[in-house]
Amino acid sequence: MTLVIIAAILLSIAVGYKTKINIGFFAIVFAYLIGCFGLGLKSSEVIGFWPIKIFFIILSVTLFYNVAMVNGALEKLANHLLYTCRRFPALLPLAIFASATIIAALGAGFYTVLAFMAPMTLLLCQKTGMSKVIGGMAVNYGALAGANFMTSQSGVIFRGLMEGAGVTAPQAFINATAIFAATLAIPVVVIGAYLLMFRGKLNIQIAAEKPAPFDRKQKQSLVLILTLMAVLLVFPVLHILFPHSASISFLNSKLDIAFVAIIFSVISLLLRLADEGKVVALVPWNTLIMICGVGMLIEVAIHAGVIDVLSHWVSANIPFLLIPLAMCVIGAFMSMFASTLGVVTPALFPIVPAIAAATGYSPMILFVCIVVGAQSSAISPFSSGGSLILGSAPQQADKTALFDDLLFRAVPLGFGAALLATLVVQAVLA
Repeated sequence: MTLVIIAAILLSIAVGYKTKINIGFFAIVFAYLIGCFGLGLKSSEVIGFWPIKIFFIILSVTLFYNVAMVNGALEKLANHLLYTCRRFPALLPLAIFASATIIAALGAGFYTVLAFMAPMTLLLCQKTGMSKVIGGMAVNYGALAGANFMTSQSGVIFRGLMEGAGVTAPQAFINATAIFAATLAIPVVVIGAYLLMFRGKLNIQIAAEKPAPFDRKQKQSLVLILTLMAVLLVFPVLHILFPHSASISFLNSKLDIAFVAIIFSVISLLLRLADEGKVVALVPWNTLIMICGVGMLIEVAIHAGVIDVLSHWVSANIPFLLIPLAMCVIGAFMSMFASTLGVVTPALFPIVPAIAAATGYSPMILFVCIVVGAQSSAISPFSSGGSLILGSAPQQADKTALFDDLLFRAVPLGFGAALLATLVVQAVLA
């Protein structure tokens, strides 16, 4: 059954890519056939595998930012950011990475930062001639690294998963620190190496003319965007400063980016900041179908015990020296089709203590390698990060070309860097 499910995933991608039909449709078909006829599940159970959370997040967040896309606020903001970088055009990818990292580390979280900065980054790529691969990797890497900070969204989730797997709280914090350090260092090296290798071919052109000022609707959109960011930041920060406050803890637990984005979308539409039909039309429906369809098939795989089979196989068959690399590869493969936070780490972190006990490896090494691998392929168009980037592309952009760039250029580049980083982690922490 494990081989059947893996074959189904690969076949969905191959047939969808060949026929130019949405891959999600084929994944849904395989999820139904394998789930109902291979595993004996009820059809209602398979329908329940539709990833409601990621669907709702992408829908609500893109709906809100589409208002700023339609009225031109994001494009004009990109022009102003470009103007400030006009004297150092070659450093634009590092500036994007640094901005995304800082905002995410402050508590905004991966989805919030990527949803905010991906549309702007792709506009910058379009305006400057900067490669969409390096632009997409810069914003994705930054959002991931910042969110991995020990007190930010992903870092807190990692610590909770480790503690749930039996790791003590102090050690979980140390492990999370190692994850943050690794995922911060890798993109700096990758982006820096890219800029050095292609410094003569980057050809990033930044116009020196000062952009026109924002009009009234654009200013209102930007105010709402900043207010959204503030709302999503203030309670996590207050919760860090006052962890024992019951009221702050309650409000922080109820804060959800998807619902907040919907509220701000309604406010934007009530203020007539953009035409509702155009805003809804820009929602990336094809991307939503693709990621959710593949998500259904991945959930069928989890239900079938594919993850358990992989963990037992790793412990029994992988040579001792290759185990960290194996965990990196497994994490990367899973993350190509599923969320690191929603699927990969919840599935793999619980098996780390058993593998560590059986092999003698430090759990810290395995935790770091899993996340490094998973986040190397998070820019895949089938995963949450890549799907948000694909969905954020301007309407006139060639999304087929961007799909190819993400899958066949960004993912292999990130995966290669992850393998090298795994060897370094293994040598330093072993």
